[in-house]
Amino acid sequence: MLDKNKSGPTVLRPKDWPQPKGYSDGMVAAGRVVVTGGVVGWDSRAKFPDGLAAQTKQTLENIVAIIAEAGAEPKHIVRLTWYITDIENYLLLQREIGTVYREVMGKHFPAMAVVQVVRLVEKAALVEIEATAILPE
Repeated sequence: MLDKNKSGPTVLRPKDWPQPKGYSDGMVAAGRVVVTGGVVGWDSRAKFPDGLAAQTKQTLENIVAIIAEAGAEPKHIVRLTWYITDIENYLLLQREIGTVYREVMGKHFPAMAVVQVVRLVEKAALVEIEATAILPE
């Protein structure tokens, strides 16, 4: 149900649908659109940490840094599209990934999709994420 009086993104979930786990079914927001390209989990020296959870944390931190350039915060993100190289590893590490997600993003869960890909442009990358944020007017 849509709350028209709320500022910022609003979660969209049909009335009788089950509660999503770690994402929202949909979001609506009005304002200025901020988008990222595919962001990977390297540091400012183009070095990747070891492991999917560590790369996920760095990727999310990189996204937060990018959107901050426009004045946005994690709470403004309405969509994340994750590209990963190993879905089984992702499923195995869901609890650890959830922990690092909440460390960076808090308890904000935008609409998300996770897609397995053969490989990413950066060979050492295990995850790449695109983000869309909406800054309220």
